[in-house]
Amino acid sequence: MSSFLLIVESPSKAKTLKKYLGKDFEILASYGHVRDLVPKQGAVDTAHDFSMKYELIARNSKHVDAIAKAVKDVDTIYLATDPDREGEAIAWHLAEILKEKKLLKNKTLKRVVFHEITQSAVLAAVAEPREIEMDMVNAQQARRALDYLVGFNLSPLLWRKIRRGLSAGRVQSPALRLIVERELEIEKFQTQEYWTIHLDSHKGRQKFNAKLFQYSGEKLTQFSVNNDAQQAAMVADLLQAGDGKATVTQVDKKRKQRVAAAPFTTSTLQQEAVRKLGFTTDRAMKVAQQLYEGIDIGGTATGLISYMRTDSVNLAQEAIEEIRAYIASNFEPDYLPKAALSYKNKSKNAQEAHEAIRPTSIQRSPQEVRQYLSADQIKLYEMIWKRTLACQMSAAKFDTVSLDLAVGSDENLFRATGQTMVFPGYIAVYQEDQDDSEEESESKLPPLEKGDVVAIDQISGEQHFTQPPPRYSEASLVKVLEEYGIGRPSTYASIISTLQAREYALLDKKRFYPTDVGRVVNKFLTEHFTRYVNYDFTAQLEDELDLISAGKREWIPVLETFWKDFSQQLTEKKDVDRPGVEVLEEACPKCGKHLTARLGKRGKFIGCSAYPECDYTRNMDGEPGESTQPVIVEGRVCPQCSSELVIKTGPYGKFIGCTSYPKCKFIEPLEKPKDTGVNCPECKAGTLIERKSRYGKLFYSCNSYPKCKYATWNLPINEPCPKCGWPIMTIKITKRRGTEKVCPQKDCGHVEQVAAPE
Repeated sequence: MSSFLLIVESPSKAKTLKKYLGKDFEILASYGHVRDLVPKQGAVDTAHDFSMKYELIARNSKHVDAIAKAVKDVDTIYLATDPDREGEAIAWHLAEILKEKKLLKNKTLKRVVFHEITQSAVLAAVAEPREIEMDMVNAQQARRALDYLVGFNLSPLLWRKIRRGLSAGRVQSPALRLIVERELEIEKFQTQEYWTIHLDSHKGRQKFNAKLFQYSGEKLTQFSVNNDAQQAAMVADLLQAGDGKATVTQVDKKRKQRVAAAPFTTSTLQQEAVRKLGFTTDRAMKVAQQLYEGIDIGGTATGLISYMRTDSVNLAQEAIEEIRAYIASNFEPDYLPKAALSYKNKSKNAQEAHEAIRPTSIQRSPQEVRQYLSADQIKLYEMIWKRTLACQMSAAKFDTVSLDLAVGSDENLFRATGQTMVFPGYIAVYQEDQDDSEEESESKLPPLEKGDVVAIDQISGEQHFTQPPPRYSEASLVKVLEEYGIGRPSTYASIISTLQAREYALLDKKRFYPTDVGRVVNKFLTEHFTRYVNYDFTAQLEDELDLISAGKREWIPVLETFWKDFSQQLTEKKDVDRPGVEVLEEACPKCGKHLTARLGKRGKFIGCSAYPECDYTRNMDGEPGESTQPVIVEGRVCPQCSSELVIKTGPYGKFIGCTSYPKCKFIEPLEKPKDTGVNCPECKAGTLIERKSRYGKLFYSCNSYPKCKYATWNLPINEPCPKCGWPIMTIKITKRRGTEKVCPQKDCGHVEQVAAPE
């Protein structure tokens, strides 16, 4: 019989800890949260100090029963849930359940916390247990109450005013607003033409390019040259003035340094996993959880990284010393700075007492553990390992040169810039990726001095057009959520997945687009509940929760202040007009009254203003007079039940379906899909056919769906990958890279260029 019971959240973590703590410990998992608010009105009693009514989560009740049974046989219980607010709250919920069951009499109940699952960290934590921190628990209770009060009161209003099934979230709604506002910016954007003028020259065999920044004594701005005729006249004038030569008037040489990025926080880890590895934020967090909880390395379960939900860039002193020792042993002396490097957190809500995400031991190199990890695990571990190592390495050093060249006179000046790396420093290990930015020029200029004269090979104008701001990627959305203080590190992935699950936004070509539903919901919330989707207000609430967690604020007054204004707003807005209805000039072909554009279950559609008396509807892109009412297929019956067949319109377009639905679920495409003739590489039995997604985008999937769910976005061809041997390749066409043959297997990455970009 075990002497101690230690309770964690995850069963895989339990397996790792068992090997560290031995036979005296029984280790059980709660499998995450054990209690939540009852899912009905009144779960948070706003009239009685916001008392909260909890119930056991049904799916975890059997795990709670196992814990309760084990408690009876031990004297000491350790609650070792995750080291954050959520983990503290789970520990408290477990304690409350055991108290209600009267199982804690003559028992010792303690809280233990470890930020990495290594033997030394676990044994140290168990040796120094503490009490449950109620300030952290109350901060989490306040967060849950706020989310409940917003969701349970706003969602029914959305049902009444827009359509059934919609919901609003306290942090998801400001995130949706970001996506919609960016789309509106793009739609309103007016493209402007502008030109830059360049000089091509050379010295010896080395060519270089310079850009005109001053003409006739005036400094040029972005729109100084804005049409073809103007640039042509300037080019002709400069060619005549220069007479084939340009004179170097100024040479500026500088030595610049670039320091490494800070070690990973949850936010920066998610951003880099999206940019560098092509992961989603959710996928990145799941893999990080696996690395944290422990991997079997040669028969020993080992946690490979520290806790992955953090917004701190601090490293433990012993970790820094180990990293510096590794650099000293494996790199030349110049790669190790004289003193350890420290970083300041950019997040205004950062918990500096925590640590950044790092390997539990820098000595455990990616090469050493590669054989024990899955493809996703090694990719993420290697990225974390390299970033952590790089953050304690010397700065990269560059020689930068700037040349000014006069053409004709000092009133016409071109500038050339170049940069040469003279010492790679941390870049030898790791370099951070950037979102939506141009790569820095690494061009090298020829050695030139003031007074030197060079030949003009060419002067020419280059046409440009201003571009709208880019749509958010997962990485850039996480970055802006953190900058605004919306949500916490543990919530970014769930915010993004919730927006997609509710079909408020879709991710296409790795960029977010708001749906019609998302636009209407956002319009309603920003017009009628402006304060509660305001970025500053959302961030202010996060600050309040941090103060509660730190013991500097009481949680009930924070909820009272919020509820007083919010409930008043709900009362005022219950009779507002239904949004998203636009009256059209067109008359209904059925009854003659005005048609309207409105929001339905699958987006916008056109319907009669006299509804429900008149039930005429049609798709937004339908022809006038066309109806969305099912059309009977003449001369055919359902092959499964002999009922009539009709032509219906669904999320993926028109199809033939049975009138006995849902009893009979027979369907078939209205038009036969185009067969590519390429055998399915997964099931080997079907062929890949062309289909359209609900948003009109082409993709290719197996014709035996749903038995086989293989699909690819790019056109498949019957040609095996020369690198990994996958039975097919695909054709991918982009403006930037032209036409390419691409292996559809993400882990392979083989690409062959077929045709250059136009």
